[in-house]
Amino acid sequence: MNAHQTSDPSEAYIALGANLGDREATLLSAIQLLHEQDHVKVLRCSDLYETEPVGYVDQPSFINMAIAVETSLSPDELLVLMLDIEHRLGRVRDIRWGPRTVDLDLLWYEGTEMNTEQLVLPHPRMAERAFVLVPLSDVVSTKSGPIYTFVQTALESLDERDGIQRWKTCTWPDASALSES
Repeated sequence: MNAHQTSDPSEAYIALGANLGDREATLLSAIQLLHEQDHVKVLRCSDLYETEPVGYVDQPSFINMAIAVETSLSPDELLVLMLDIEHRLGRVRDIRWGPRTVDLDLLWYEGTEMNTEQLVLPHPRMAERAFVLVPLSDVVSTKSGPIYTFVQTALESLDERDGIQRWKTCTWPDASALSES
């Protein structure tokens, strides 16, 4: 797939996390900023989960969630947009896996596998992370196909789900209308 917009929209899945500032407000702002883009439509929003940090553990707990989007952007263009939104919401990258105002990870882009310096799809570590899989299962639960099968299989083989608990239901303004469609 080239780096230009595709003619037919594809479904993609994005993980969101935050552990600095008003975590929930920042995540909802990120969703809104994505949804306001001409070539991105937020379809479904997971519940919000409070999770313990992984990797660099000397930091506050995270709020993690996932969304499903429909987009005519290529995976590379979607990634550039996501990085811009992180920057606009105050993301600073100084400690790997360290504290952050917001983190957006492109997990899966329908029908696409790629491995470049900038982007690997499907996300190479999502099957190992309960803080990704549990919210992701919320937004793929009504779907069938490869992503649904992948998530269910990964959740079944996941050794550890400690450190993740449902925090609250997504309150993004259109969340209730989206989940009904």
